[in-house]
Amino acid sequence: MRTVKSVGVVLLLLAAVGAILMAGAPPSDDTQQAKMKDIFTPLVEPGEPGLAVLVERNGKILFEKGYGVRKLGSPALIDLQTNFRLASVTKQFTAMAIMLLVHDGKLHYDDHLTDFFSDFPRYGRDITIRNLLNHTSGLPDYSELMEKQEKNGGPKWSPEHQIQDDEVLALLKAQPVGRFAPGARWEYSNSGYVVLGLIVAKVSRMPYREFLQRRIFAVLKMNKTVVYQDGKNTVSDRAFGHSRENGKLVESDQSPTSATLGDGGIYSNVPDLAKWDQGLQRHTLLGESEMRPALTPVQLNDGSEPHWPRDPQAPNSAEPPPVKYGFGWFLDPYQSHARNYHDGGTMGFRTTIQRFIDDHLAIVVLCNRTDLNPDELSLKVADILLPTGTH
Repeated sequence: MRTVKSVGVVLLLLAAVGAILMAGAPPSDDTQQAKMKDIFTPLVEPGEPGLAVLVERNGKILFEKGYGVRKLGSPALIDLQTNFRLASVTKQFTAMAIMLLVHDGKLHYDDHLTDFFSDFPRYGRDITIRNLLNHTSGLPDYSELMEKQEKNGGPKWSPEHQIQDDEVLALLKAQPVGRFAPGARWEYSNSGYVVLGLIVAKVSRMPYREFLQRRIFAVLKMNKTVVYQDGKNTVSDRAFGHSRENGKLVESDQSPTSATLGDGGIYSNVPDLAKWDQGLQRHTLLGESEMRPALTPVQLNDGSEPHWPRDPQAPNSAEPPPVKYGFGWFLDPYQSHARNYHDGGTMGFRTTIQRFIDDHLAIVVLCNRTDLNPDELSLKVADILLPTGTH
């Protein structure tokens, strides 16, 4: 009897251990695929604009699919070759362009704004390339300056008459002071990245779009990716942007600020962004040590960690969370997993690229409608694929 009982206990223990091991084991590829399909399939009705998704680990595609149409009323479906406006995901490419010029010895992170634009007002003397890259420059927000100009009888910009980069620079030059002393605090700045795009063009002596094409897109074989400028080039397989108004999806592809370049002017697709991720993993463009500044969280002049600006509608709320930003990348971990990521949002488009560094996992979600949340969707995918033992 003792022997039978012992065997029974051992069998029960083995079953319990097996159950524990099975619970902690990663789901099969088929199960993961099914779970990812369950995230995206219900989002888009036939004939609606939608999204494209790519999930890659260690250079292997785990999931890739397009949903919806490129343009309302058009039969052209979103597929893997469909190009979306990246919006602020562009910033990591602008940052890379600057870093390549540093690599070339043509500029330095501690160069000042007035080194490139000698007629810039006095407040630009203390703004460095580094300040522009990590959003501590204090440059005024150009969209706010546009509104002030229009209210004061100045130029009126529209989707048909869009503000250009040189006009942004002119608005900034017309200001007597910045928003704050460079390096004193952190504030996300589209103005800074427009100026960085202008600096790329000035230092390289070629248009920003051409520098990125030669030094980034061509090298990584991102053959469909372009910096779009109306009248100068075209976007193949282009998705058009949409928004929901009064419960209906309507085309909303261009705004008065859709022509600026360094802060949001790139169109790309999910396979090309997978090549971008692979190029970063393999250090194809820059060595590991040269990339380190881009992946080091910003510090303020006093060595402290910056925080997100306080909500003006809730001035007495708890201190906002800290900011972890490098050069064109947010660096906050997710569930203890090291991560580089950036979202984009503009008229008609929302985008994200999420790179989980130690897990060699990249998730790209590109939407041509603004009522979807690609950041939230990408993290649902991450919850399926990331190991749970380190959470």
